[in-house]
Formats: sequence, structure tokens, C-alpha cells
Amino acid sequence: MFKITPDQNELDAMPRDLRFHPSQVSNPQTLTPEQVAQYNSDGFVKGIRVIPEEDMAEHRRYFDKLLREVTAAGGDSYSISTAHLTYGRVYDLLKDPRIVACVKDLLGENVIGWGSHYFCKMPHDGKSVAWHQDSSYWPLSSSKTVTVWLAVDDADVENACMWFIPGSHAHGHIDYETSSDTEGNVLNQTIKNVEQFGETVPVELKAGEISMHSDLLLHGSQANHADRRRCGLTLRYCTPDVRAGENWNLKGVVVSGNDDGDGHWANPPRPSRD
Repeated sequence: MFKITPDQNELDAMPRDLRFHPSQVSNPQTLTPEQVAQYNSDGFVKGIRVIPEEDMAEHRRYFDKLLREVTAAGGDSYSISTAHLTYGRVYDLLKDPRIVACVKDLLGENVIGWGSHYFCKMPHDGKSVAWHQDSSYWPLSSSKTVTVWLAVDDADVENACMWFIPGSHAHGHIDYETSSDTEGNVLNQTIKNVEQFGETVPVELKAGEISMHSDLLLHGSQANHADRRRCGLTLRYCTPDVRAGENWNLKGVVVSGNDDGDGHWANPPRPSRD
């Protein structure tokens, strides 16, 4: 029902405010004021422990089973997208109070969770995720989405963790090129010559830790040449004033507060399938 990469013509026709909107939260309850300030200045925070190692090990076993089922049905390790509308355990993670508490400290009390996608790089996976901005892919009216990247496996430089360019979100929307087939890009957009926007930093995380980044932050990851898998679950959150095109509002779950009372976001119930 929902495409990972919407039709470009529909995106171009939709009026969108592609500017960075800094967090206005002045009294965070879970993050520190310094972390909120870092999000505003750098476009991200990282290394936040939200799920204990033993709980994450249980979810890793669940994902292992899910991946076997998906690949047996013809999918691959990147195809488990909008998972919260199909799998109850992913829906639970989207609404997990430990994660939502961190998001609220950036977006405020009212929060919509609308996205969930496993990015799983198998050992010696030749695919990369080219440098990109998330906001380029989404039919949303404004750049007010925070992406939580939850490490299912330990992620480090050796097994192709993400890389960020601090401060690149402040440049607003950046022109990109459609990726060529030879790039081996998991997605379909590539931003060239990113060195002009600053130094790159690795986002190394232990399983159960998260990073959080703005939808305008330049980021990407390399091919995984290690003998170890690298899996993360991205969870996407926005403020309820954001409008969604292409029926993407059907994805949106009210995870905190309310949706401003206009019913734009569908707020689907937890799916029964675990």
C-alpha cells in the first residue's frame, strides 16, 4: 500500500516547507538540555540507552524469525517497511514510553509516530545507503520529523554503521541526483560532494541504544564487509500539524498527546499479528 519512495511528480506538486524547525522544548524530562541544544545545532543526538540488553536480545530473536519468514516469501532484509501496521511488536516499539519520552523532549507533548522500517545489512552485503536527506523522500508538508534509529545489533564502523554530517541540516533542502543502478544504493537518491557540508562522523551504537536525527540531516552508510550483520529499526515521528499526502496519514499513530483534534492522522489500532 505504501511505497518507500513516493512518486516524484506527486512530491513536486505538493507544497512543502523544507526548513529546519528547531526544538522549542525548554524543560526536557528525559534528554538533558545539552542534548536538546546539540540536536538543534548538530541535527542529531546519539548513544542514548533506551532498552536493556536482555530485552533487545529478545527482540533480536523475534526479528531473526521475522526475517526468515519475509525472505522465504520473496522479500529481502530491507523490505520490512511500515512494519507497525502489520506487526504488533513493532507497533509496541513505536509507542514504547522509553522511546517516546526522548522524542517528546524534541517535538513537544503531541507526537505522531508514522514510520517503521528495518534496515538490515547482512554480512558482506554489497549495498550502501547513499548520502541523503530523509525529507526528500516523504510526502509531508514540513520538515518536522525526527528519526529514531534503534540498534537491533551492535553497529560500528566495521559493520557499516551510519555516518552523519553535523550541522548539515541547517542548509535546508539540498539538491540530489537519482541514483544509478551501478551504485548499489538501497534507496534511489544520491547527494554528491558532501564534503562541502562538513566533516563526517560515525554513529556507533550498542544494541538497545538509539540515535535521533532531523529529517534534513545528511547521512548515509557504506557496504557491510564484515562477518557480522548490522540491523537497525528506524522509527519516524512528527508533530501533528504536519500534513501527509499519498495516504501516508493512514500510517500515523498518536503516540503522545493528541492530533490537534482534526483527525488528519488515522491512528490505527495495534495489529493482532505478532
